[in-house]
Amino acid sequence: MREFLTTERIDPAKRLVVERIKDFGEIYEVLERSDAATQSERCIQCGDPFCLNKCPLHNYIPQWLKSIAEKDLEFAFKLSNEPSPFPEVMGRVCPHDKLCEGDCTLNDGHGAITIGSIETYITEAGFKAGFKPEFPGVTTDKSVAVIGSGPAGLSVATYLLRSGIAVTMYERSDRAGGLLTYGIPSFKLDKKIVERRVKLLKEAGLKLVLDCEVGKDIAFEEIANTHDAMFIGVGATKAKRASLVGENAPNVYDAMDYLTAMQRKNFKLSYDKKFDFKDLNVVVIGGGDTAMDCLRTAKREEAKSVNCLYRRDAHNMPGSKKEYKNAMEEGVDFTFFASPKEIVQDESGNAIAVEIVKTTLGAKDESGRQRMEEVKGSETRVNADVIIMSLGFDPEVPSFLAENGIETNAWGGVVINEETHETTTSGIYAGGDCFRGADLVVTATYDGREAARSIAKALLK
Repeated sequence: MREFLTTERIDPAKRLVVERIKDFGEIYEVLERSDAATQSERCIQCGDPFCLNKCPLHNYIPQWLKSIAEKDLEFAFKLSNEPSPFPEVMGRVCPHDKLCEGDCTLNDGHGAITIGSIETYITEAGFKAGFKPEFPGVTTDKSVAVIGSGPAGLSVATYLLRSGIAVTMYERSDRAGGLLTYGIPSFKLDKKIVERRVKLLKEAGLKLVLDCEVGKDIAFEEIANTHDAMFIGVGATKAKRASLVGENAPNVYDAMDYLTAMQRKNFKLSYDKKFDFKDLNVVVIGGGDTAMDCLRTAKREEAKSVNCLYRRDAHNMPGSKKEYKNAMEEGVDFTFFASPKEIVQDESGNAIAVEIVKTTLGAKDESGRQRMEEVKGSETRVNADVIIMSLGFDPEVPSFLAENGIETNAWGGVVINEETHETTTSGIYAGGDCFRGADLVVTATYDGREAARSIAKALLK
């Protein structure tokens, strides 16, 4: 397969900017069959595939690329859906430029294989062709409770159900999906995609209990006493702050609160109208993918201006380069080398500006990253009507953890045996952001899969 010599990499078509900023529809189109096959033919089938090794799920990437090149969609669908519980989600939200595509052999000089786009194509085309992931039904007398329906929770449920084990999932929100539903905007992940997977799990035997917060609406002990094992996947939703003077002003908001409100608005549900930013000057502090989500959402909500403050440069931003590029295309302004020092307030206590100091990058630290240094006398202000803090997240620490002997570390992460994903209390497992801190969808998904394997091994021995 040497077609990479004559065939260039192509990315999936994107909707025109003037159209896509008017709504929350996905901006990328799914590849056509011919393009998926042609792009798959570019894969050189490495003997030691870096793409597979870099993928946290160790997806069978070269194998399903070969199947698509040979136009065997059914086999590609089975291969793609075996190590991944929802590959069409991963194809949309994974930072492929930092993972599989970033380590593609062709990335240096020829352009990486468009792995993410082909991954999306395989499952979408497979569903259209009538293929479905296989579930045996509940074939054992074992049951597991899953707390949280985010990526880790949906993943562990998928693999437990594949083992014939009954699963009851408890979700405090009104819809399943966690971050996939209320954290990632629809222009990156259409919510019908998530709903389709949840429906498949329910058909396979999942019992889903919504609007039910464990420890509040139902006792942890009640769940523990009625199941053979438990999995905790409550995520990391506690917003980090920068300890700036004025950051508690009433018009300074946390990123996830804003994104959740806007998704509720898109669902046509009730939401707090304070998050309507039309005709306002919006400033977002932070440079990760969540910051990009906030910036691009504010553009679609017709903010007067949308400005991102980041203390380093574009090259050092922690998020996906693809998302930064999309934000740039959609008219977001970026102020780099700007370190926030204070939120300036008016006499009523409302935030009216961010005082920043210019920065520069100096010598490299022990990790190889350049140190950030402030430029003396460079203080200035960036005016704002509303400010969104997007500085990452820490795990919330439900009281039922300590009450049941489940240890957490210094920053609130659940302590687990990393080989089995079992917590310090026997029979209770955990994974995802509540263990790692805010991380990728794919790593939470990996945790759920591996925890399910450990649970099944323990229950079915």
